[in-house]
Amino acid sequence: LGGVSQNNLKNITVSFPLEQLCVVTGISGSGKSSLIEQTLFPALSVLLTQPETTEAFPFCQSVTGSEQIDEVIFLDQSLVGQTPRSIPATYLNLFDDIRTVFAQTSDAKLRNLTSKHFSFNSKQGGRCPECKGTGAIEIDMQFLANLDMICPECHGKRYQREVLEIKYRKLNIAEVLELTVDEAFPFFRGQPALQKKLKQLKDVGLGYIPLGQPIPSLSGGECQRLKLAAYLTTSSRKKTLFLMNEPTTGLHPLDIQDVLNCFEHLLAAGHSMVIVEHNLEIIRAADHIIDMGPEAGIAGGTIVTTGTPAEVAQHPSSYTGTALKKLIYPS
Repeated sequence: LGGVSQNNLKNITVSFPLEQLCVVTGISGSGKSSLIEQTLFPALSVLLTQPETTEAFPFCQSVTGSEQIDEVIFLDQSLVGQTPRSIPATYLNLFDDIRTVFAQTSDAKLRNLTSKHFSFNSKQGGRCPECKGTGAIEIDMQFLANLDMICPECHGKRYQREVLEIKYRKLNIAEVLELTVDEAFPFFRGQPALQKKLKQLKDVGLGYIPLGQPIPSLSGGECQRLKLAAYLTTSSRKKTLFLMNEPTTGLHPLDIQDVLNCFEHLLAAGHSMVIVEHNLEIIRAADHIIDMGPEAGIAGGTIVTTGTPAEVAQHPSSYTGTALKKLIYPS
């Protein structure tokens, strides 16, 4: 990118190495999001969909090298589902496999129950008629915010009694949805397709999340990693540039290595990654760092330094470098 002047960026020129983990650092307000979310992503989105475009962007004088990638994907922190019906199991199509497993039990076949009966989204299925499969009913409080109460009919289980009587390895469908990803992985032994998708969630540090947890209750970082999980087993040959903004938000330090392993998996497949991050463990693992600053707002908007973590750690006026130096070279 050449001549970038978005927001507080001061006519900067910057290069992003491909097929590497590139981390953009700097204090809050230094211009990281302006560079990635508001410049790099919209510019590439236009160039990759309209390659004949010759008009200059008002916030960026030149963009070169876009022909080396096939698509750009910004994995933001927005919700992937807006209703309580959206759960991690439905996002990765896990739920289809789980419903099939229950439909194949001898008890389900005896009662002529198909996989559709184990869906809480289908009107023709076995969902609770009172709450329509949400597990809760909404009380209109008129001038106050509406109140959600546990459904008195199914007691939050989402299903009719007939469906809940069908069990797989001593658990019914509602109890399975209460299992965390870590608990579900050994539970579904002998189901390779299911375990493959569960491993995707484990690999991005989401092993602690219940399969049936409503997606609107997830944090921004969790939503980002849920989206990332969906790309881990894609067989697409497209060279993709993934952009992320602080993917470690809400992540336990012990799970950071799992996320780094996911990044390595994508890089090994020929993709590229540019992420905005404050976490020092992620920054230390970067192949290339772009440090923004030196301060915030009008006092920021420039590139303080670029290079490997070891090179940035030697920079005398970089806040990121100072922190990295203590981490890499502890006294």
